[in-house]
Amino acid sequence: MKILIVGAGAIGGYFGGRLLEKGADVTFLVRKKRQKQLKENGLVVSSIHGDLHFPALQTVGPESQPEPYDVILVSTKSYHLDGAIDSIRPFVGDRTMILPLLNGIAHLDALTEAFGPEKVIGGLCFIETTLDESGKVIQTSPVQDLVFGERNGERSERILQLQATFDDTKANFRLSENIEQEMWQKYLFITSLSGITSLFRAPIGPIREQTQGAETIKSLLHETVEIMTAIGAPLSEGAMDATWNKLNEIGHGMKSSLQRDIEKSLLTEGDHLFGFLLKKAAELQIDAPTLSAVYANVDIYESMLNS
Repeated sequence: MKILIVGAGAIGGYFGGRLLEKGADVTFLVRKKRQKQLKENGLVVSSIHGDLHFPALQTVGPESQPEPYDVILVSTKSYHLDGAIDSIRPFVGDRTMILPLLNGIAHLDALTEAFGPEKVIGGLCFIETTLDESGKVIQTSPVQDLVFGERNGERSERILQLQATFDDTKANFRLSENIEQEMWQKYLFITSLSGITSLFRAPIGPIREQTQGAETIKSLLHETVEIMTAIGAPLSEGAMDATWNKLNEIGHGMKSSLQRDIEKSLLTEGDHLFGFLLKKAAELQIDAPTLSAVYANVDIYESMLNS
């Protein structure tokens, strides 16, 4: 299958590199600055699972000759989603699958509106990775999971073909028959992790070890589950306890990507993650003081960043 990866950043660069490692047909859709960087240095990945270097890559830009791809993997930040939608239009054919790996859930509506529900499958990833100043992908966590599936849970012919394409990659690509539930549960986890680590400006370990820090995590979890349940999210039974356990099991020094963006003085996905849930809470008249504080923290940071 012909795979187009939107962006060659921390997520797209890492999983794209692993697919290239196994010989998959991968092309990267990148901006001119990143394209120039890749031409000069190639795709460089430093990972605890083994380093990678590809001196020559197939790249295209939004102005390139239109051609259809079998699957388009969208791994941009949420605030770049509108631009990504415009840039992939020339590469979406009749049989194209669009596989988003964004955090949150609101992007599904935007992609479905742009391309139709039949084009958009479900996806998520768990990985700790970032880009350094030279454009190298730095991957530091034992977890390197990419999960995908039809949103209705069907084991369709096309999703089985995609599974075969992903098989034997040196990262954990997994087909899910309940991808929407898994996406909501990832949303719950990432809201908790990114919200709490950005609020306290600390890795998860010191926060959960401090009494009030642990209580704040529990409060944020409770509010998020209440909102998600009220809007009909398909969370599994015991999702809150499972997320609490996961937050206590992950590495002491684990940081969220949102927190790393703040450390780099970059924009964040706070609106996409926290703002979306607070809007739903307001519509349903649900009180969410901890989530409100998390959102205020990020919103104030961004207002100062732009001032």
